[in-house]
Amino acid sequence: MSEPASPPHPPVPAPERVADVLRNTAERLRAAGVTDPQVDAELLLAHVLESSRGGVQAAAIRGDRLPEAASVALAPLVDRRCAREPLQHLTGRAPFRSLELAVGPGVFVPRPETEMVAQLAIDALRAVASDAPVAVDLGTGSGAIALAMATEVPHARVYAAENSVDAFIWTKQNHALVGAENLTLAFIDLADAFPELDGTVSVVASNPPYVPDDAIPRDPEVRLYDPPAALYGGADGLDAVRRLSRVGLRLAHPGGTIVIEHGEWQGEAIRQILTADGWLLASTHPDLTTRDRATTAVRP
Repeated sequence: MSEPASPPHPPVPAPERVADVLRNTAERLRAAGVTDPQVDAELLLAHVLESSRGGVQAAAIRGDRLPEAASVALAPLVDRRCAREPLQHLTGRAPFRSLELAVGPGVFVPRPETEMVAQLAIDALRAVASDAPVAVDLGTGSGAIALAMATEVPHARVYAAENSVDAFIWTKQNHALVGAENLTLAFIDLADAFPELDGTVSVVASNPPYVPDDAIPRDPEVRLYDPPAALYGGADGLDAVRRLSRVGLRLAHPGGTIVIEHGEWQGEAIRQILTADGWLLASTHPDLTTRDRATTAVRP
Protein backbone atom coordinates (compact mmCIF):
# COMPACT_ATOMS: atom_id res chain seq x y z
CA MET A 1 0.00 0.00 0.00
CA SER A 2 1.53 3.32 -1.03
CA GLU A 3 2.26 6.13 1.42
CA PRO A 4 -0.13 9.08 1.24
CA ALA A 5 1.32 12.02 -0.55
CA SER A 6 2.68 14.77 1.69
CA PRO A 7 0.74 18.00 1.52
CA PRO A 8 2.53 20.58 -0.60
CA HIS A 9 4.58 23.16 1.29
CA PRO A 10 3.10 26.65 1.13
CA PRO A 11 5.05 28.88 -1.19
CA VAL A 12 7.69 31.04 0.48
CA PRO A 13 6.69 34.66 0.04
CA ALA A 14 9.10 36.71 -2.00
CA PRO A 15 11.07 39.35 -0.07
CA GLU A 16 9.52 42.80 -0.10
CA ARG A 17 10.70 45.29 -2.64
CA VAL A 18 12.97 48.02 -1.32
CA ALA A 19 10.60 50.63 -2.74
CA ASP A 20 7.67 49.18 -0.77
CA VAL A 21 9.70 48.96 2.44
CA LEU A 22 10.81 52.56 2.00
CA ARG A 23 7.26 53.75 1.50
CA ASN A 24 5.87 51.81 4.45
CA THR A 25 8.72 52.87 6.74
CA ALA A 26 8.35 56.53 5.80
CA GLU A 27 4.60 56.33 6.48
CA ARG A 28 5.20 54.89 9.94
CA LEU A 29 7.80 57.53 10.75
CA ARG A 30 5.52 60.30 9.49
CA ALA A 31 2.71 59.06 11.71
CA ALA A 32 5.12 59.09 14.67
CA GLY A 33 5.93 62.77 14.07
CA VAL A 34 9.46 62.34 12.70
CA THR A 35 10.48 65.55 10.94
CA ASP A 36 12.03 64.06 7.77
CA PRO A 37 10.43 60.61 7.47
CA GLN A 38 11.57 59.87 3.91
CA VAL A 39 15.18 60.81 4.66
CA ASP A 40 15.21 58.79 7.87
CA ALA A 41 13.67 55.78 6.11
CA GLU A 42 16.36 55.89 3.42
CA LEU A 43 19.14 56.23 5.99
CA LEU A 44 17.82 53.35 8.10
CA LEU A 45 17.70 51.08 5.05
CA ALA A 46 21.17 52.24 4.04
CA HIS A 47 22.40 51.27 7.50
CA VAL A 48 21.00 47.71 7.43
CA LEU A 49 22.11 47.24 3.81
CA GLU A 50 25.58 48.66 4.55
CA SER A 51 25.00 50.99 1.64
CA SER A 52 24.49 54.71 1.11
CA ARG A 53 21.33 56.75 0.84
CA GLY A 54 21.93 57.03 -2.89
CA GLY A 55 22.43 53.28 -3.08
CA VAL A 56 19.04 52.73 -1.44
CA GLN A 57 17.36 55.14 -3.83
CA ALA A 58 18.92 53.29 -6.77
CA ALA A 59 17.80 49.93 -5.37
CA ALA A 60 14.24 51.22 -5.09
CA ILE A 61 14.27 52.43 -8.70
CA ARG A 62 15.67 49.09 -9.95
CA GLY A 63 12.98 47.14 -8.13
CA ASP A 64 15.44 45.31 -5.86
CA ARG A 65 14.09 43.20 -3.02
CA LEU A 66 15.22 43.56 0.58
CA PRO A 67 17.25 40.58 1.84
CA GLU A 68 15.67 38.76 4.78
CA ALA A 69 18.58 39.56 7.12
CA ALA A 70 18.23 43.26 6.38
CA SER A 71 14.47 43.08 6.93
CA VAL A 72 14.97 41.41 10.31
CA ALA A 73 17.55 44.04 11.32
CA LEU A 74 15.37 46.92 10.15
CA ALA A 75 12.22 46.13 12.13
CA PRO A 76 13.47 46.99 15.66
CA LEU A 77 15.27 50.09 14.36
CA VAL A 78 12.05 51.43 12.89
CA ASP A 79 10.25 50.74 16.18
CA ARG A 80 12.92 52.67 18.07
CA ARG A 81 12.85 55.56 15.62
CA CYS A 82 9.07 55.73 15.91
CA ALA A 83 9.64 56.06 19.68
CA ARG A 84 11.78 59.11 18.70
CA GLU A 85 15.17 57.69 19.59
CA PRO A 86 17.60 59.78 17.52
CA LEU A 87 18.46 58.36 14.12
CA GLN A 88 22.14 58.92 14.88
CA HIS A 89 21.92 56.69 17.96
CA LEU A 90 20.48 53.92 15.79
CA THR A 91 23.12 54.16 13.07
CA GLY A 92 25.95 55.22 15.41
CA ARG A 93 27.01 57.91 12.98
CA ALA A 94 26.40 61.63 12.41
CA PRO A 95 27.58 63.46 9.28
CA PHE A 96 29.31 66.78 9.91
CA ARG A 97 30.78 68.72 6.99
CA SER A 98 33.21 66.26 5.34
CA LEU A 99 33.34 64.02 8.41
CA GLU A 100 31.28 61.11 9.69
CA LEU A 101 31.39 61.10 13.47
CA ALA A 102 30.63 58.34 15.94
CA VAL A 103 27.86 59.31 18.37
CA GLY A 104 25.57 57.70 20.89
CA PRO A 105 24.18 58.06 24.41
CA GLY A 106 26.08 60.57 26.52
CA VAL A 107 27.15 62.99 23.80
CA PHE A 108 25.35 65.83 22.05
CA VAL A 109 24.53 64.90 18.45
CA PRO A 110 26.07 67.52 16.10
CA ARG A 111 23.46 69.39 14.07
CA PRO A 112 23.65 70.73 10.50
CA GLU A 113 23.36 74.32 11.78
CA THR A 114 26.64 73.93 13.67
CA GLU A 115 28.40 73.42 10.34
CA MET A 116 28.18 77.16 9.65
CA VAL A 117 29.57 77.86 13.12
CA ALA A 118 32.53 75.68 12.22
CA GLN A 119 32.81 77.58 8.94
CA LEU A 120 33.12 80.89 10.78
CA ALA A 121 35.91 79.44 12.91
CA ILE A 122 37.66 77.91 9.90
CA ASP A 123 37.47 81.18 7.93
CA ALA A 124 38.95 83.10 10.86
CA LEU A 125 41.70 80.50 11.25
CA ARG A 126 42.60 80.56 7.55
CA ALA A 127 42.86 84.35 7.66
CA VAL A 128 45.66 84.24 10.26
CA ALA A 129 49.06 85.16 8.85
CA SER A 130 50.94 82.35 10.57
CA ASP A 131 52.46 79.03 9.58
CA ALA A 132 50.87 77.37 12.62
CA PRO A 133 47.88 79.31 13.99
CA VAL A 134 46.31 78.01 17.20
CA ALA A 135 42.61 77.28 17.71
CA VAL A 136 40.67 76.03 20.73
CA ASP A 137 37.26 74.35 20.90
CA LEU A 138 35.78 74.58 24.40
CA GLY A 139 33.18 71.96 25.33
CA THR A 140 33.94 69.94 22.23
CA GLY A 141 31.50 67.05 22.82
CA SER A 142 31.81 64.71 19.85
CA GLY A 143 34.76 66.78 18.64
CA ALA A 144 32.84 68.10 15.63
CA ILE A 145 34.09 71.70 15.50
CA ALA A 146 37.62 70.82 16.60
CA LEU A 147 37.97 68.03 14.04
CA ALA A 148 36.55 70.23 11.29
CA MET A 149 39.15 72.92 12.06
CA ALA A 150 41.96 70.38 12.33
CA THR A 151 41.17 68.63 9.05
CA GLU A 152 40.23 71.68 6.99
CA VAL A 153 43.11 73.85 8.25
CA PRO A 154 45.81 71.18 8.51
CA HIS A 155 48.62 73.64 9.20
CA ALA A 156 46.84 74.83 12.37
CA ARG A 157 47.33 73.47 15.88
CA VAL A 158 43.93 72.72 17.39
CA TYR A 159 43.11 72.02 21.04
CA ALA A 160 39.80 70.68 22.34
CA ALA A 161 38.49 70.58 25.92
CA GLU A 162 35.63 68.50 27.34
CA ASN A 163 34.63 67.91 30.96
CA SER A 164 31.97 65.19 30.61
CA VAL A 165 33.27 61.66 31.05
CA ASP A 166 30.59 60.21 28.79
CA ALA A 167 31.14 62.78 26.06
CA PHE A 168 34.93 62.52 26.26
CA ILE A 169 34.72 58.83 25.35
CA TRP A 170 33.15 59.85 22.04
CA THR A 171 35.65 62.69 21.60
CA LYS A 172 38.54 60.24 21.84
CA GLN A 173 36.85 57.75 19.54
CA ASN A 174 36.30 60.35 16.84
CA HIS A 175 39.85 61.62 17.19
CA ALA A 176 41.06 58.07 16.59
CA LEU A 177 38.67 57.59 13.65
CA VAL A 178 39.64 60.81 11.91
CA GLY A 179 43.30 60.64 12.84
CA ALA A 180 43.97 64.39 12.98
CA GLU A 181 47.52 64.55 14.32
CA ASN A 182 47.32 68.34 14.76
CA LEU A 183 44.53 67.99 17.36
CA THR A 184 45.23 67.78 21.10
CA LEU A 185 42.47 66.69 23.50
CA ALA A 186 42.13 67.52 27.18
CA PHE A 187 39.67 66.34 29.80
CA ILE A 188 39.24 69.61 31.67
CA ASP A 189 36.65 72.25 32.52
CA LEU A 190 36.54 75.12 30.07
CA ALA A 191 37.30 77.67 32.80
CA ASP A 192 40.66 75.99 33.44
CA ALA A 193 41.47 74.97 29.88
CA PHE A 194 44.93 75.32 28.39
CA PRO A 195 46.68 77.93 30.56
CA GLU A 196 49.84 77.18 28.60
CA LEU A 197 48.16 78.77 25.57
CA ASP A 198 47.26 82.06 27.24
CA GLY A 199 47.64 84.96 24.83
CA THR A 200 48.53 82.76 21.82
CA VAL A 201 45.18 81.56 20.42
CA SER A 202 43.85 82.90 17.12
CA VAL A 203 40.37 81.33 17.28
CA VAL A 204 38.31 80.35 20.33
CA ALA A 205 35.21 78.39 19.27
CA SER A 206 32.40 76.81 21.23
CA ASN A 207 28.92 75.34 20.96
CA PRO A 208 28.02 75.73 24.64
CA PRO A 209 24.83 74.77 26.46
CA TYR A 210 22.45 77.67 25.83
CA VAL A 211 18.89 76.48 26.50
CA PRO A 212 17.33 78.35 29.49
CA ASP A 213 16.72 76.02 32.41
CA ASP A 214 12.94 76.37 32.26
CA ALA A 215 12.69 76.00 28.47
CA ILE A 216 11.76 72.42 27.59
CA PRO A 217 12.94 71.41 24.09
CA ARG A 218 10.02 70.50 21.83
CA ASP A 219 11.61 67.54 20.04
CA PRO A 220 11.75 64.25 22.01
CA GLU A 221 15.09 63.45 20.38
CA VAL A 222 16.57 66.46 22.17
CA ARG A 223 14.50 66.42 25.35
CA LEU A 224 14.94 62.72 26.11
CA TYR A 225 18.30 61.80 24.62
CA ASP A 226 20.75 64.73 24.49
CA PRO A 227 22.70 65.04 27.76
CA PRO A 228 21.26 67.84 29.94
CA ALA A 229 24.75 69.25 30.60
CA ALA A 230 25.05 69.95 26.87
CA LEU A 231 21.67 71.68 26.71
CA TYR A 232 20.90 73.84 29.72
CA GLY A 233 22.80 77.05 30.43
CA GLY A 234 21.20 78.64 33.49
CA ALA A 235 18.18 80.88 33.96
CA ASP A 236 18.74 82.78 30.70
CA GLY A 237 20.81 80.09 28.99
CA LEU A 238 23.92 82.27 28.95
CA ASP A 239 25.92 81.16 32.00
CA ALA A 240 28.43 79.26 29.85
CA VAL A 241 28.67 82.18 27.43
CA ARG A 242 29.73 84.48 30.26
CA ARG A 243 32.49 82.03 31.19
CA LEU A 244 33.51 81.62 27.56
CA SER A 245 33.90 85.37 27.17
CA ARG A 246 36.31 85.59 30.10
CA VAL A 247 38.24 82.46 29.16
CA GLY A 248 38.45 83.64 25.56
CA LEU A 249 40.02 86.90 26.67
CA ARG A 250 42.63 84.90 28.58
CA LEU A 251 43.44 82.58 25.70
CA ALA A 252 43.24 84.85 22.64
CA HIS A 253 45.99 87.11 21.42
CA PRO A 254 45.15 90.66 20.30
CA GLY A 255 43.17 90.36 17.08
CA GLY A 256 42.06 86.82 17.93
CA THR A 257 38.46 85.80 17.24
CA ILE A 258 35.81 84.17 19.41
CA VAL A 259 32.97 82.18 17.77
CA ILE A 260 29.97 81.13 19.90
CA GLU A 261 26.90 79.20 18.80
CA HIS A 262 23.58 80.17 20.40
CA GLY A 263 19.81 80.19 20.06
CA GLU A 264 18.10 82.40 17.51
CA TRP A 265 16.91 84.97 20.09
CA GLN A 266 20.19 85.32 22.02
CA GLY A 267 22.37 87.30 19.63
CA GLU A 268 21.77 90.73 21.13
CA ALA A 269 22.35 89.55 24.70
CA ILE A 270 25.58 87.81 23.73
CA ARG A 271 26.85 90.87 21.88
CA GLN A 272 26.21 92.88 25.03
CA ILE A 273 28.11 90.35 27.19
CA LEU A 274 31.11 90.30 24.86
CA THR A 275 31.20 94.08 24.42
CA ALA A 276 30.94 94.67 28.18
CA ASP A 277 33.92 92.35 28.72
CA GLY A 278 35.99 94.33 26.21
CA TRP A 279 35.63 92.37 22.97
CA LEU A 280 35.39 94.44 19.79
CA LEU A 281 33.24 94.18 16.66
CA ALA A 282 30.67 91.79 18.11
CA SER A 283 28.53 90.53 15.24
CA THR A 284 25.75 87.94 14.95
CA HIS A 285 25.48 85.63 11.95
CA PRO A 286 22.43 83.75 10.55
CA ASP A 287 22.44 80.09 9.55
CA LEU A 288 21.05 78.75 6.27
CA THR A 289 17.50 79.01 7.62
CA THR A 290 18.12 82.77 8.26
CA ARG A 291 17.93 82.24 12.03
CA ASP A 292 20.63 83.92 14.12
CA ARG A 293 23.03 81.11 15.02
CA ALA A 294 26.46 82.41 16.05
CA THR A 295 28.15 85.53 17.36
CA THR A 296 31.76 86.50 16.77
CA ALA A 297 33.98 89.18 18.26
CA VAL A 298 37.62 90.25 18.17
CA ARG A 299 40.00 90.60 21.10
CA PRO A 300 41.45 94.11 21.46
